[in-house]
Amino acid sequence: AVLADGKTPAEVAELAVTAIETTGRAIVTRLDTATATTVRERLDETAPDASVRWDDRSNWLVATTPAFERPSLDASVGIVTAGTSDAVPAGEAALIAEEMGATVTRIDDVGVASLARTIDAVDRFRDHDVLIVAAGREGALPTVIAGLVDVPVIGLPVSTGYGHGGEGEAALSGLLQSCTALSVVNIDAGFTAGTQAGLIARQLDDART
Repeated sequence: AVLADGKTPAEVAELAVTAIETTGRAIVTRLDTATATTVRERLDETAPDASVRWDDRSNWLVATTPAFERPSLDASVGIVTAGTSDAVPAGEAALIAEEMGATVTRIDDVGVASLARTIDAVDRFRDHDVLIVAAGREGALPTVIAGLVDVPVIGLPVSTGYGHGGEGEAALSGLLQSCTALSVVNIDAGFTAGTQAGLIARQLDDART
């Protein structure tokens, strides 16, 4: 995948072209609208038959050639968010897990601010082989869910909140101190969370086939 942060639109576009020429697929994360436009224009020139998807909410772009076949794994990943503010890194995580071949389902707005929402969704959590749980502020949701399910939980702290411990710092610290068993990625690291879930899904698929 190509991380657009810190690169010019032209640099990102050339890396995307190289990726699609060598693998049949280009995944670009954390790109703004101007960069996405440049990438699409460059791909139109070099790979006019490519299919391009651009998510301006989660800031990712995926381009594939007609011959590219995405893997299909016998494993499911649930992407859980506490609230709408968690959508950007959660969307990035969902993309990566899906592109690795997992069946991905979103379970949104089940944060502990209204604990009844969390409890009502427990059966949906348990339907999946691995969960990525995104939460900002105090980051309580992944810890709570990890205590309710018997599948791997990946905590994804989100850079929401303000004042002392804001910008995801309290969420990350809280998850690192979790009493329940879970793994934790860095703040807003949706790509890393999605990759970890995808790797678990791949191992499960190998065991089931």
